[in-house]
Amino acid sequence: MKFKSNILLLLVLYASFGSVNAQAKKDSINKKRFNTLIIGTSVAYTASLVALNDLWYSNSPQAPFHFFNDNKEWLQVDKVGHMYSTYQISNVGQRLLLWSGVNKKKAAIWSSIAGFGLMIPIEIFDGHSQKYGASAGDLVANFTGAALFLTQQLTWGEIKIHPKFSFQQSGLAHLRPDVLGENLMQQMIKDYNGQTYWLSFDLYKFGRKGNKFPKWLNVAAGYGANNMIYAHQEDNEAANLNPYRQFYLAIDFDLTHIKTKSKFLNSCLFFVNMIHLPAPALEYNTQDNFKFHFLQW
Repeated sequence: MKFKSNILLLLVLYASFGSVNAQAKKDSINKKRFNTLIIGTSVAYTASLVALNDLWYSNSPQAPFHFFNDNKEWLQVDKVGHMYSTYQISNVGQRLLLWSGVNKKKAAIWSSIAGFGLMIPIEIFDGHSQKYGASAGDLVANFTGAALFLTQQLTWGEIKIHPKFSFQQSGLAHLRPDVLGENLMQQMIKDYNGQTYWLSFDLYKFGRKGNKFPKWLNVAAGYGANNMIYAHQEDNEAANLNPYRQFYLAIDFDLTHIKTKSKFLNSCLFFVNMIHLPAPALEYNTQDNFKFHFLQW
């Protein structure tokens, strides 16, 4: 099974990067940088899948490849996570392709294709897991993430809506540590109760020329859920838990507007901008109605 998964992984990598390589020959690219990009990302991506397989699937019995419908699970927080992940892979991919000399439009297109393609092995892993199964809903969420990135680049030539992520420990993981995570690193990936996903709107870029909005000031809409130790509503209710959705409206900060003379520092700001930093927020949830947070991750 692992051998078959590795072959499929290599096919995905070839499909994602091979076409880029063929197209890139027509551009004025830095061949040394481009080859470094292909080799480096392939190694890093393969290593990340090995780590994911060990974290998520190592204790799951294997089964013939199959699909299953998980669209009602975890109040769809996992689906939003798929969208966010694919978007950020596309986002980083374009930055790397620009670094290697591919022009901006082609870099946006090929990084979006690669972003969607590089998420496919996760569905392959799921499809061979007896506990899970490949999900059409996940594939739709992956496509949405890539499309959100590409549509902005082709329409505006820049990003005005930034997907972001934040996490705080929920206090529920100890009830099912095998599912929700045994430590902080595992819980950031597994515990959907502690995850919040945001869309951060750049007020300055959406405003007219000459507007007085600070460049760094954004408004973000967030989504999360809580009180879930099982995927399905009825199982949580049997455990005396009442899962509920959480919606947020918060101040946010666009760190990409900060430019320094240091390429390293600029890159750090680029990656930190994928996270929603603590800020005042108004929460509405389906259990307690409205709540104000002076600082909300």
